[in-house]
Amino acid sequence: MAKQNNNQPLPADVAQKDSVGGMAKRLLDPAHVKQLAAWCAQVAKEEGGQALWREISFRVNLALHRDTWQYRADLPTRRMLKRQRAEGVPGGPKISVVVPLYNTPLPFLKQMIESVTGQSYQNWQLVLADASDEAHANVGAVARKYAARDERITYKKLAENQGIAGNTNQGFALANGDWLTLLDHDDVLYRNALHEVTRAAVAGADFVYSDEIVLSADLKHLVDYHFKPDFEPDYLRGCNYITHLAAFSRGLFEATGGGERAEYDGSQDFELILRLTEKAKKIVHIPYALYIWRSHAASTASSMDAKPYALAAGERALNDHLKRVGLAGEATRIPGCPGAYRVRYELTGTPLISIMIPNKDHVEDLSRCLESLYKYAGYDRFEVIVIENNSTDPATFAYYEKAKQQFANLQVVKYEGGFNFSAINNFGRKFAKGEQLLLLNNDVELLSEGFLAEMLMYSQRPDVGCVGAKLYFPDDTIQHAGVFLGINGTAGHSHKSHPRASAGDLYRLATPQDLMAVTGACLMVKASLYDACGGLDEEKFAVAYNDIDLCLKLWQQGLLNVFTPFAEAYHHESKSRGLDTLSENAKRYEREKANFIEKYTPLIQKGDPYYNRHFNLLFENYGLK
Repeated sequence: MAKQNNNQPLPADVAQKDSVGGMAKRLLDPAHVKQLAAWCAQVAKEEGGQALWREISFRVNLALHRDTWQYRADLPTRRMLKRQRAEGVPGGPKISVVVPLYNTPLPFLKQMIESVTGQSYQNWQLVLADASDEAHANVGAVARKYAARDERITYKKLAENQGIAGNTNQGFALANGDWLTLLDHDDVLYRNALHEVTRAAVAGADFVYSDEIVLSADLKHLVDYHFKPDFEPDYLRGCNYITHLAAFSRGLFEATGGGERAEYDGSQDFELILRLTEKAKKIVHIPYALYIWRSHAASTASSMDAKPYALAAGERALNDHLKRVGLAGEATRIPGCPGAYRVRYELTGTPLISIMIPNKDHVEDLSRCLESLYKYAGYDRFEVIVIENNSTDPATFAYYEKAKQQFANLQVVKYEGGFNFSAINNFGRKFAKGEQLLLLNNDVELLSEGFLAEMLMYSQRPDVGCVGAKLYFPDDTIQHAGVFLGINGTAGHSHKSHPRASAGDLYRLATPQDLMAVTGACLMVKASLYDACGGLDEEKFAVAYNDIDLCLKLWQQGLLNVFTPFAEAYHHESKSRGLDTLSENAKRYEREKANFIEKYTPLIQKGDPYYNRHFNLLFENYGLK
């Protein structure tokens, strides 16, 4: 995951993914040699020889299709660590790293301890609470030696093994830091971990979490990356995506009642994180891999199936969380996705939903859409407004009459202007009587039971703006699973073209997500919010970007836009469209794209908080840079 130097872009011969032979051939060009030499000199001067070696090694290994995790740009260099040690973080808190030990393999133990003693930030305490049995007395012997050499290490042999939560709590009791964090006895911190946590703490955070990497037991081979979004409450209710590294102020810890709870053993950290994030005033995500999660046969990193009791504990933790935050609903495990959960929220009322479907001819699409809607709605209080827009086929009007007889609470209204998707929906809004609006394309075919009820579960909440569905192409690949800002310079769909059965990166296709935007092909929003925003923008975004614009306006007001994977539908949109640069439609699209960039450049440049910076902005495939 190396990135290019901030001040000097990589020369094309280095940046391009190619064979070693192809790269060598280009390097023989004198102009390229000169350019490369200048680049190497600048990187070495500004970031050090280690950074330069990492950049070059990354490209060579990429060309050879080898793992490149060792050369990620967010890994600290020796020069960076030296500077961090020298400068420190003025006003930084003391951080207590709490580690419950139990029969820890000695190589793991030593690596874990030395990852803390080697931190660039020096104001720390390492608490080792040892519940190892008599057969593993060597764990205590090794830990005591480290403690004797460094007074910042606190070691205690526990009288008995009280389980994960109990042992951790004994460690908390020994902690004297202003901040606390947990480290598993078989895991490792990167040497800049506490420095980055401290910077966030000094800037006002009271809960901090970072990205992490999963490595093999010998720490030599990549198993997985966990590149996370900024805080998403709905995502956290779907799975513990935060995990490691999580650090928090003592004040926040004590405000939650402190400690871990034995009844949630196996998911005790998840339960604690839920309590902490409920009360945190400022949650900060650090987009750097600061934590190494070691994967071996007995670890949760290897498989949640290794600890089935943890899944049941996670379910209980979520249900208790829902009660604390006043959300009526029930969490259950998602089959086939160990560690992931589905929350079914209770409907707090029976608001009328007005479903607006623009249509021009395409009777087959409209008929399929309506048939599926009335079959899978799972909610009775809805009306349908078909917005007729300049159809020419007499069969279309004949179908309208048939549909009004076949489907209850369906009306057809006539919009006579030219094609302007925003104006058509705004026109249809005039006829809508519902408290909730559902914008629905005529080529959408619902697939899942209780579709409207699922969307309403989220749209009914006062903290939610727009709600989007999971849409598939007819070939059963992902068409829409939420929208990320910045892809291709504007916006793109999450995991586009991934298989329908895929759970996505870190279960992002299997669990609800909080996002900046969702597609208007199937979008639910409160009528009051739609009206307050002036509906869809008919002037700047007649056809393109109107849905994203609506979502962003609500997001900027502090509302959440939610994608739910449990409202599923086919979107019979063409998966591959020819490049059109000459038609009036293409010219209009370019104008609207320019309008979008002009309006949202600050947000685009800042980066989508729900899309980790390690993912590429060139494609919609959720691929790494």
